Amino acid sequence: MADQKDERREAGQGFTRREFIKAAGAVGAGAFMGGTFLRLASAQATPIRIGYITPRTGFLGQIGEYGVMGAELAIDEANARGGVLKRKVEVITEDSPNPGVAVTKATKLIERDQVSALVGEISSASGLAISEIAQRYKLLYMNTGWNSDEGRGARCQRYTFHVECNNTMFVKTIGRWLVRERKIKRWYFLTADYAFGHDLYRVSSQFLKAHGGENLGNDMVPTGTLDYSTYILKLRTVKPDLVFLNLAGVDQTTFLKQYSEFGAPFELAGGVMDIVPFWAAGGGALSGVWQTEWYYKVTAPGSPEFTARFTRRYGKPPDNQAWQDYTAFRIIFESMEKAKSTNGRDLVRYLEEGARFDILKGRLAWFRDWDHQLVQPMYIVRVKDKSRMKDRWDIFEVLEEVPGKNESLDLILPTKEENPCKLPSI
Repeated sequence: MADQKDERREAGQGFTRREFIKAAGAVGAGAFMGGTFLRLASAQATPIRIGYITPRTGFLGQIGEYGVMGAELAIDEANARGGVLKRKVEVITEDSPNPGVAVTKATKLIERDQVSALVGEISSASGLAISEIAQRYKLLYMNTGWNSDEGRGARCQRYTFHVECNNTMFVKTIGRWLVRERKIKRWYFLTADYAFGHDLYRVSSQFLKAHGGENLGNDMVPTGTLDYSTYILKLRTVKPDLVFLNLAGVDQTTFLKQYSEFGAPFELAGGVMDIVPFWAAGGGALSGVWQTEWYYKVTAPGSPEFTARFTRRYGKPPDNQAWQDYTAFRIIFESMEKAKSTNGRDLVRYLEEGARFDILKGRLAWFRDWDHQLVQPMYIVRVKDKSRMKDRWDIFEVLEEVPGKNESLDLILPTKEENPCKLPSI
């Protein structure tokens, strides 16, 4: 089934090679020389369809909506430039509130809508399932939101590439700052009780142990928890030096609000930070130093211009998820142009060859050929005093880029020994 669809896509039009040859014969040599056949091919050219899957409802929905906006902007900009391979680009967007729905929607996008690539997802559980489907159909899948090291390691897939940073990158980024500031002491963890959280706790607790810290305990928190008072009262009993938060989405927002109401008794840091849940919590509820893939105050070449275009269109600045989806679509479009193909195998080969991409961070990024993780810097940000926040979006100051501009980007990535990956055949 997948090979038949590849034949149709590789003809570059809405028909197979066999139909293409028949059409050429019917038109005739004279008509071909006169340009009639070229006009015929152009008239029958079908748009390039991209399937975009992300949570738009549920506890990750608030993040997913920003991803949709970033994707829309990238597609509209590509079409304004004449499309990709001289074809219009269309996106078919699907909501994925849970892994079961994600699997159904991904299969529908491939089999019925005949998309040329899949993009998106935020939940690690859903993303792992989508990556297996993309492998089965040999279709490029660009992950823009899920962090699980497992998806780059034990369950890595040949047709999946990761714009989103993995859990190890997040932990090593904030970890370098915590080590330098001598904050590797007595930690207590609060962890989301699903694939993302389990993986993140493994990575963050190992980091603490490797640097001589003491693990005072970990509570597994069910998704959608509304009352954190029991957890916060327990923290007051344990008295950690630092609370390490391994939550995501609305759960981050809910905890931050309630933690502030209890007086934010202990310093906060975390394994992963998404900006939208922090905006939703409100500046007065925030504290701590965090890590992020991108923030709208980053001044690297191209970033201020992207922020300005996004803000003009949507009336608010982009978050890290909008940047990730915008970046992923730009990478796919550039790869299709350079590979002169929309075929999954061709795109995988092109990306594995070390192609460099401008991701608006001032340093070119590329995908590692052995686990398909995008090699890129991250940022350390600190919550501003509320009196210094100019508006509801202006919650962070950017402290530093990690690794530093004169350091190897490999410093924050997992090694082959830390997260071995054996990619399936192409």
